[in-house]
Amino acid sequence: MNTTVQSEVGAIKSLVLKHSRDAFLSQDVVNVQWQTLNYEAPPDFDLAVSEYEDFVALFEQLGIEIHYLPKSPAKTCLDSIYVRDAAIVCDRGAILCNMGKVARSGEPKEQGALFEELGIPIVGSIGGNGSIEGGDVVWINERTLAVGRGYRTNDEGIRQLRELLGDCVDDLIVVPLPHWQGPSDVFHLMSILSPIDSNLALVYSPLMPVFFREMLLDRGIELVEVPEHEFPTMGANVLAVAPRVCVVLAGNPATERRLEDRGVKVVAYRGDEISRRGAGGPTCLTRPLDRIRK
Repeated sequence: MNTTVQSEVGAIKSLVLKHSRDAFLSQDVVNVQWQTLNYEAPPDFDLAVSEYEDFVALFEQLGIEIHYLPKSPAKTCLDSIYVRDAAIVCDRGAILCNMGKVARSGEPKEQGALFEELGIPIVGSIGGNGSIEGGDVVWINERTLAVGRGYRTNDEGIRQLRELLGDCVDDLIVVPLPHWQGPSDVFHLMSILSPIDSNLALVYSPLMPVFFREMLLDRGIELVEVPEHEFPTMGANVLAVAPRVCVVLAGNPATERRLEDRGVKVVAYRGDEISRRGAGGPTCLTRPLDRIRK
């Protein structure tokens, strides 16, 4: 089967998850950490476990192979449930990130250990003054990578990423991100952009740089606009599990209708505890590995 890791839209064959019970650990741990990590409210541990079981079932029903990160209370925090951010995958292997949020600094090493177990080469790590998080890194196509430059990803991190990618890419497009709600907020490029198919993307245009929006249109990518009232509820954060088949956070009906009007199959999950509290949607909760090349 012809597969690639340099895609956001091919049918997912395997992915990495971290179960809420292993990221949150207990209600006592949640109660200690949630404010420091800037959650909107403390997740309910038992409800989070229930929500996550339903979330996992979506991938199991599709026959997707799941690799779980372990419980690691001494090294990671609640945010480790958002596995997208700690690593970037390319045809050469995995690149371990250097987190812009200091409390998450133990996550890349944890993911690196799992990748080694799976036989996935570690290309290298972002280090020193460089910072980068996976939520800022989006494959536009197999040879074009967009990277958001914001509070979680800096210029030095992007420079190191470019070197580690080598000949895996033809174009690396740096996308300046807005201040928005400041450095304490979680705002990634994938907060405003979710590829749905090779020629379709879900976007929140009010926070997109003009040059980047025009570039997507020039490449023949149709843009589905998230309405203003559904941006705060992560309407723009959608995971394509296959071309025009996507998993969305429940509670954004207008966005769902706009996707369905473009022929997209939409599957919604409950995520008040695992997504809304920590502002991490389905792309944040998953690190896809192999996808079928379209």
